[in-house]
Amino acid sequence: MTSPLPEHAGRRCHNVLNPLHSTHYFSPDLGRELAAAGIEDRSAAYFAVRAAAMGPVGAGVVTATFYNFSHDLVARHVPAVWATASPETVLAARARAVDATLRRLLGEDVATAKEVTEAAELALRAAEACGRTARPLYAAHADLPVPDAPHLALWHAATLLREHRGDGHLAVLLEAELDPVEALVSHTATGKGMAPKWALRTRGWSRADWEAAVGRLRARGLLDAEGELTPAGVALRQGIEAETDRLDRAPYEHLGAAGVERLTELSRGLLSTALEAGAFPDDMTGKA
Repeated sequence: MTSPLPEHAGRRCHNVLNPLHSTHYFSPDLGRELAAAGIEDRSAAYFAVRAAAMGPVGAGVVTATFYNFSHDLVARHVPAVWATASPETVLAARARAVDATLRRLLGEDVATAKEVTEAAELALRAAEACGRTARPLYAAHADLPVPDAPHLALWHAATLLREHRGDGHLAVLLEAELDPVEALVSHTATGKGMAPKWALRTRGWSRADWEAAVGRLRARGLLDAEGELTPAGVALRQGIEAETDRLDRAPYEHLGAAGVERLTELSRGLLSTALEAGAFPDDMTGKA
């Protein structure tokens, strides 16, 4: 019998483990590997590496599972990207890029570091309790083999836990009746989401789309005239995170309070090292 988890323990663990997965999206190593495979457009590269585990799917599947991207942007690159590089080729390129990225950010000894090996074991144990039902991105990645190298096994486990939480989060956004742009706008208004210029640049929406979503959120009483969350908006976003936590509780309950605390501690240390090495752009988050 494991002890009960402290409040928000799973979310805190996710918040330091998930960025370790995300480092490769901003890595020159990924761009280089995919360019060698013939994929040079950044949007095409993102869609390919994240969707490849599902096979050569069409634009509809990618739009549905990624949620906050414009379907027009997705359809510009999918399924055409699979004619350039197969999902198997993309997955192999991603693995090489992740290896190079983690070695660069965390040090060449990352593959043998004791804390990385321990974190990988804990994260994989947590992922044992993830469920495939109604979680397409998680289920697709769960069918991939676990890498032998500890740093790649940690990245794989972080990916499983990220996509498991993300699949559940989309169901909560639907329940909250937030469309893709409204979800982006309201998350940005919390101060923790992607900055508007990054959201517009990478998600395929126009400034007019963004402002229209702002208007809809104001009409619902969720944003005020300055674009800040109203008390109702704060409550909605807090409720979304709480319900996402509830749907994502299984892996962390399976790992137990002590395991979650230790995985959080280890991941926080690794993330701090990655951030110091410049893993992410400085202006990626915020309200401006």
